[in-house]
Amino acid sequence: MKQIERFLKKQTSTLTRSRVDKDAFLPGTLKRRPSASNILPFYKEPPSGNDSPRDEVSPEIGCLDGKWLDTEEDLTSPSLSSGEISPSGSGLGSRLWYLSDTPENIVKYLLEGLVETSNQAETETILDDFLLTHSVFMPTDMLLQVLHKQYPLASSQRVVNGNGAYAQLAKQNALMIATSWAEKCKHLLLEDEVACQNAEDFGVGGTVRFANPVKPLFRHFSRTSSCLQQREPLRGTDEIFCQVYATDHSYVTIKSRLSASVQEILLGVAEKMQHFDSEIEQRPPENLLLVSMKSSGERTVFRLDEDSVFTTLGINSHLFACTKESISFLTPPPPIPCISDEGPEINEMNMMELANQITAFDWELFNCVHELELVHYVFRNETIRRRTANLELVLQRCSEVQHWVATKILMCERLGKRAQVLKTFISIAALCREKQNLFSFFAIVMGLCNAAVSRLSLTWEKLPAKCKKVFQKFESLTDPSRNHKSYRDAISRMNPPLIPFIPLLLKDMTFIHEGNKTFLNQLVNFEKMHMVAETVRSMRRYRSSPLRMESDLAPNHIQIKAYVRQLQVIDNQQLLYDLSYRLEPKDP
Repeated sequence: MKQIERFLKKQTSTLTRSRVDKDAFLPGTLKRRPSASNILPFYKEPPSGNDSPRDEVSPEIGCLDGKWLDTEEDLTSPSLSSGEISPSGSGLGSRLWYLSDTPENIVKYLLEGLVETSNQAETETILDDFLLTHSVFMPTDMLLQVLHKQYPLASSQRVVNGNGAYAQLAKQNALMIATSWAEKCKHLLLEDEVACQNAEDFGVGGTVRFANPVKPLFRHFSRTSSCLQQREPLRGTDEIFCQVYATDHSYVTIKSRLSASVQEILLGVAEKMQHFDSEIEQRPPENLLLVSMKSSGERTVFRLDEDSVFTTLGINSHLFACTKESISFLTPPPPIPCISDEGPEINEMNMMELANQITAFDWELFNCVHELELVHYVFRNETIRRRTANLELVLQRCSEVQHWVATKILMCERLGKRAQVLKTFISIAALCREKQNLFSFFAIVMGLCNAAVSRLSLTWEKLPAKCKKVFQKFESLTDPSRNHKSYRDAISRMNPPLIPFIPLLLKDMTFIHEGNKTFLNQLVNFEKMHMVAETVRSMRRYRSSPLRMESDLAPNHIQIKAYVRQLQVIDNQQLLYDLSYRLEPKDP
């Protein structure tokens, strides 16, 4: 099982073992494509100490003499039960939130409720619940077909019931739902020809067409290209250049759509490698496979019908095209990347500017994630084959930052310098926390908790006592006990903009998904859909205000900006252990 899935399922498997959703929209079990990252390879067990951080922090760079040192406040709080987060009331929400019915009837209830309710806020919430989660139980084409049927039915009610105003309002609401759906999903719909055609038929195609009038982007699939440019959301129609290797590590560069299927990729590779005559039927040889391999030697063989595989690659992974017989002869890419010695040392950089640039880049990645990507990622199966490229790149970034911390520390051979780098990362974590960037704060702390780093007792002993105390409080804030209540209590006191620890959002959604059935006697459990939508809306709240920070002040801010956007790391845990034991051997 992949590391990200281990984290998402942690603390849920025991509670939900007897309640896993066995119903499905279509037959088939939950299947996830290999994740973009090993998100929590170093996740630390709950610390034994009871130190807890405050919500505010103002560290002095270098010595960390700030509020983290003198707080006695306990950030933990009791866990919320499902009843505490459930809605209450007597309006449209109270009817639908506890409703179990067919998808078609839910749409009818929604239309009727929109006509009858006078609570505007509740109406917007229930409509948002439906639009965020309908793909779980009601495909897009089915939704538009039901709305299309209800649209003329509203007109006929005028004759039958003699209530023209009511019928006209119902008709307007059907159109409003379709328009709201097109507005929320417009960027994703550009990649779905069938959905676009259905939108055209319903009369809301203009909203979709207006969503993005620009041509598909051309990207070179590399972390080092255009690193200074503003990040734009990845789209399936984007065309990229990517290297695909042969068994002898020679490679060809192909141009492909980001959403291309494995079969399409192999076709391009085979044409370049001349595996078959172009006059033959246009399909790759049946024995040609696409394989990703990490520097650790771990292999993943992709199915021909899988798509968007480029964003699932690990940090130092390669794509190989080979025959089934030659898979066993594949050798992993070099375990040590070409880490350049050029540029400033991490402990010589302006730490405030470094934290600013880390936060700015994280914010760009965070803003590129569409809300529906969270739903599609957690509910991914044979019935929801949606692309989650931007979310997977965010998860990959988390893994990248963790390995960056471990790499920089373990590449320092001198004890004094290694202790200084360790101290620097604690300072950077404090600054990220101060800037409400909990995403990189968590990643840095978990990098420091990597077993290959935490075992360096001589290095940790070199830290000043204040730094050690600050790090203990950081460990308390990232403590996973009591369902991460220290973190939840801290983030609840923050105002947007802020960058949450996104893997925890996915974990919450996974808990909801596996702890509640999607279908109850083949009827949609809409209360579950409301809980899922509430989690998605939390992400919306976090980025409801623009991020503003004083940056570009350091003389070398361009160099620092380029540095944080193309981190060079070692992602092979065994190699990190080897470096650690070489620096500080085991006691005899």
